[in-house]
Amino acid sequence: MDQLSGDKKEQKNGTPLSVDEIEIEILPTIYAIIRSVEKDPIDKQRESQDCSLKSSKKVLELQKRLESVRNQIRQLPIDLNKEEQLQRLETLRNQLLLKQKLLTKYKNIQF
Repeated sequence: MDQLSGDKKEQKNGTPLSVDEIEIEILPTIYAIIRSVEKDPIDKQRESQDCSLKSSKKVLELQKRLESVRNQIRQLPIDLNKEEQLQRLETLRNQLLLKQKLLTKYKNIQF
């Protein structure tokens, strides 16, 4: 719920989010869903209904969190267009290759 209210505040202010401000905490919810499904109930019918209700609530909570994350991602500013991103990627790949060559060169040098 806090994440949703945070999203609304950011949208009202009109200031874009940064990557560091995005809150992605879905693993605890996924873990709770798995745990509720894995339980081995003693009274199978009654417990399975309770388990199904709890699991459904957890899945709905997960969906809300994912939607919140999607909204936060939509607020991220896009600094570069596609061509600039591809050019930057190519530059980074070239830098990686040069650094790898440099590392192998230094590894092969005997002191």
